[in-house]
Amino acid sequence: MTKLETALLVLADGTTFEGIAVGHRPASGAAAGEVVFNTALAGYQEIVTDPSYAGQIITFTYPHIGNYGINADDDQAARPHCRGVIVRDLARRPSNWRATDDLDGFLRRHQIPAISAIDPRRLTRHIRDAGAMPGAFGVADRDTLLAAAVADGGTDGRDLVAEVTTAEPYTVGPDDAGYYVVAYDFGIKRAILDQLVASGCQVEVVPASTPAAAVLAREPDGVFLSNGPGDPAGVVGAKENVGAVLGKVPVFGICLGHQIMTLALGARTFKLQFGHHGANHPVRHVASGRVEITRQNHNYAVDVSSLPEGSHVTHVNLNDGDIEGVGTPDRVAFSVQYHPEAGPGPHDARYLFDDFTALMRQGADERVGG
Repeated sequence: MTKLETALLVLADGTTFEGIAVGHRPASGAAAGEVVFNTALAGYQEIVTDPSYAGQIITFTYPHIGNYGINADDDQAARPHCRGVIVRDLARRPSNWRATDDLDGFLRRHQIPAISAIDPRRLTRHIRDAGAMPGAFGVADRDTLLAAAVADGGTDGRDLVAEVTTAEPYTVGPDDAGYYVVAYDFGIKRAILDQLVASGCQVEVVPASTPAAAVLAREPDGVFLSNGPGDPAGVVGAKENVGAVLGKVPVFGICLGHQIMTLALGARTFKLQFGHHGANHPVRHVASGRVEITRQNHNYAVDVSSLPEGSHVTHVNLNDGDIEGVGTPDRVAFSVQYHPEAGPGPHDARYLFDDFTALMRQGADERVGG
């Protein structure tokens, strides 16, 4: 049995918590990143492997994490990109017929530090009131951890997408699929690719820095803008490339892709107090009044007052009134802030993938008719 080691978590404002070191032990004795909290009750593996958490330390508000183990089928990326994990209680004996490993072993294998025995209620309430901020944890002394937290600087203005995007293009889906889609990889989840393929698409995933001309030269039926980490304004070249694609082919964006699309339209984004991270956020579909329960993971949002003429709000967050979706009929494009693919989470919004294929089908019909 591994010897338990006392560890500290220190936020950039000096707030300190005592816990137990689990997962990977970094050589420096400290792991640093922006501390955020996720309120989902399940799906910890999908959350940890979501590339959108690059640069961040994930706090799970649900107290018992790891109880059903780990299965490679649930990974959302080849490896986790988060800076660390904070839990109340890390299960030592997972029980599930699909499990091939436990969470502690998974974190060690992928060199992700973690800390347990932290009170998630106290930490979450502090972040809720003070805002998401950098923190550091590990077996180092408090002064070292505080210095590491302050030095991290958070996510503002940083191009975290460069850390997670694919180095080379790759293709998923059958050759005889009904639609050919080029997807900008800002940190794309496997669940999104699965939904695009299930909707009848073959998807070529390209690096985030791919020029718009190279995307259009592939003559896709549509372009998809993926989720991803950090500040949309910090992603080098993304706004310009997406702006050059808009109006040429149908475009669908999710989460960071939604934010980048609105930047390309001329809107502004801003950082939320503590972000939306969870699997039960209510969203109203403006046209129908229908309420969808959604999975969300973002720290930035679109400023509604900055939306340009010709675009309109399609979805609204019922918790805080923030924009959850935008449509631009003249550009044949739409985007949502939340995650319709779930993974984990409810499936209320998966119809959006069919809306995307409908746009591509309409475009194909118009080209034939023209």
